[in-house]
Amino acid sequence: MKSKRSINALLIKITLSLLLVLQAASLYAAPGGKLIIFHAGSLSVPFAAMEKAFETKFPEVDILREAGGSTKMARLISEVGKSADIMASADYKVIDNTLMPDFADWNIRFATNQLVLCYTDQSKHSDTVSEENWHKILREKGVVWGHSDPNLDPCGYRSLMVMQLAEKFYNIPGLYEELIANRPMKNVRPKSVELVNLLKTGNMDYAWEYLSVAVQHGLKYIKLNDHINLGNYKYDPFYKQAQVKVTGKKPGTWKIKKGKSCTYGISMIKSCANPEAAQAFLSYLLSPEGGLKILKDMGQPPFVPARVTTDEIKNSLPGSLKMLVEVKN
Repeated sequence: MKSKRSINALLIKITLSLLLVLQAASLYAAPGGKLIIFHAGSLSVPFAAMEKAFETKFPEVDILREAGGSTKMARLISEVGKSADIMASADYKVIDNTLMPDFADWNIRFATNQLVLCYTDQSKHSDTVSEENWHKILREKGVVWGHSDPNLDPCGYRSLMVMQLAEKFYNIPGLYEELIANRPMKNVRPKSVELVNLLKTGNMDYAWEYLSVAVQHGLKYIKLNDHINLGNYKYDPFYKQAQVKVTGKKPGTWKIKKGKSCTYGISMIKSCANPEAAQAFLSYLLSPEGGLKILKDMGQPPFVPARVTTDEIKNSLPGSLKMLVEVKN
């Protein structure tokens, strides 16, 4: 008959074994709980599709998305103190400048885009507008057009950059100022996706949008030369000629945004309340057969694989993400 001491030792071993099994199981348990994602308005349609697919795969996760101008959404985290687990920006520099290093440790570039001029069949001159004459039409009195707020939304300052670059590319001195003079401030909206409804209801003739937004909402659009559309990184030296003054981090301060090709960024917030679900969602988003495929199918070219700028950043990523990115400037 076994002694009491040996029985106790056996029970301790069994208990320890069970604890190790439970601990290991918890490491591989499916994520659950709420996952708060702040993102650019231009990502609303693809992120809605990703939310549906991800929640089908992980039914215990409840994704709560809040969309808006990227600058505004980042400031809600950094200045207002709103809680978020993930931030996805239409301009990766917003994360660099507003959230790092205090609110985020890293920034992954995952997609690109380009600016187009959107319209509908109801728009004035819809039957004649073209890549060659759009700037003439936008200068006509009675033609209603707009863009998003450059202080809140990257699409806003990129819209202004496109028109500045058009002046240089077409060699039409004063073009930018003439265009702006025919655009009242009431046509500047907080985020670019608000303009979609104005177009569809006939309250606006033309609006500057991302190509992906135009495709996703079934809008007609004019594609512009690569020298103008901010969609080709090879033209970054030309894009740098465009400069837009926007509000800074603190009230009463300003900074200059220089033209650069459209690049989207995403990060996990340091105070993330649900890191397991956040990492699982980011792994899905950055998968070539997951989120990146959805972006591609919806007219937004993804980076496959996604990109970080240094080996140090790559090595700092959660394990599940390291295999999904490459180091590339």
